[in-house]
Amino acid sequence: MTRIETVKVPDGEFRLHVWTPESGRGPGILLIQEIFGVGEYMEAVAGDLTAMGYVVAAPDMFWRIEPDWTTRHTEEALPKGMSMVSQFDWDKGQDDVEAALEALKGLPEVDGRIGVLGFCFGGTLAYLLATRAEADAVVSFYGSGVPGALGALDAVRSPLQFHFGGSDDYIPREDVAAVERAVAGRDRTEIHVQEDGGHAFHNRKAPMFYQPEPADRAWRLTEDFLRRYLPVS
Repeated sequence: MTRIETVKVPDGEFRLHVWTPESGRGPGILLIQEIFGVGEYMEAVAGDLTAMGYVVAAPDMFWRIEPDWTTRHTEEALPKGMSMVSQFDWDKGQDDVEAALEALKGLPEVDGRIGVLGFCFGGTLAYLLATRAEADAVVSFYGSGVPGALGALDAVRSPLQFHFGGSDDYIPREDVAAVERAVAGRDRTEIHVQEDGGHAFHNRKAPMFYQPEPADRAWRLTEDFLRRYLPVS
């Protein structure tokens, strides 16, 4: 089942897309979009997560620019997605994801435990959220802003899993190596690099990015991480 909730913040409100598992109740996962909006790819990932027993909520992160904006995952749409990110207010956006997390906690279907999962643009936001708020599990896929924000890593109190592609045209391998060095030896923190993976390799709705084998390997690691730190009863 799916529905829309509204999250109020001091200067407005935005939509929170909510999907529930067949059981009707479970741990919550805040799903943070990539640059194409809360569209078919986020719906597909939400379906994967609800099949595991999670309640999933995805906030409309571009609401301050163009509410409910989404587009197909094509090369033609890529410049528009990049333009949306260039207009994004990162300070207010971080407040928005924190408000969305609080809204998720308050949903009647959520059993009190929460996780965060973000891809690309959302992978950066998931990590930044982990530096500000605590969750039972946080997963960040190829967030290009992560390497530049490693100074905040000590503020993270949640189990944290990073995923990167070793052949990412948008995130240099040396930046990924900096993340590897930063997390080495940290308790409940791990990084997985699919060396054959390019950017957005998990996005099965974007033929220009999707790579089935790296995607499958990374998703199995994600499932294992979630089952360890955010198990479904």
